[in-house]
Amino acid sequence: MALILNIETSTAVCSVSLGKDGELLAYKENKEGMNHATHLTVFIDTILKENNLTPNDLDAVAVSMGPGSYTGLRIGVSTAKGICYGSSLPLIAVSTLQAMTAPLLNDKSITSQLVDLEASVFCPMIDARRMEVYTAFYSYKNEELRKISAEIIDETSFVSDLAKNEIVFFGDGSLKCQASLQSQNAIFVNDITPTAIGMIELSEAKYKKEAFEDVAYFEPFYLKDFVATTPKKNIF
Repeated sequence: MALILNIETSTAVCSVSLGKDGELLAYKENKEGMNHATHLTVFIDTILKENNLTPNDLDAVAVSMGPGSYTGLRIGVSTAKGICYGSSLPLIAVSTLQAMTAPLLNDKSITSQLVDLEASVFCPMIDARRMEVYTAFYSYKNEELRKISAEIIDETSFVSDLAKNEIVFFGDGSLKCQASLQSQNAIFVNDITPTAIGMIELSEAKYKKEAFEDVAYFEPFYLKDFVATTPKKNIF
């Protein structure tokens, strides 16, 4: 039973939620692009003030650990660490892909359409580059069935899996995969993005298990090394 601040900055959506005993207490988000450095601390301050709280009233801070945007993850983790240091709070890391899956599993309008929910596979996808996505497989209990990986999608992707089970694809990475993944067992769900709401149950479960990170040494799960690019045009 805990009061946990959840921070999600792994993609273009910046969001913060306050969870109490695994239930949503407050939520703020911005979908206007990678402006996380501008919005994140404002959201946190607003949520705490609106609920007459200070960081010292929290039991823990949870942060989306990735995979996702290198810059976005750095902003979220550094902010979470700062709060934990300042208020001596434990840090909880939540898988971005698992947190994406959580709300979908609670949506009966989606799960009721599946032929066999218990045999179905849930495949969140975060857009990487070109036809590459960050993805994993989860069960109807949100248990990891296939480890997180970076996959280049083509017409041969997941063929053997789709021959055996219905697979629900969702997330911004799935949008560019629909043309390639041609199967009656391929189900696509639109408008699913990583948000701090999906973190609430997962962070509460980790808090109960005392599954905390080392605040000093924790790093986001980038999955791939950061690659700096050079602008094509010389602005000088």
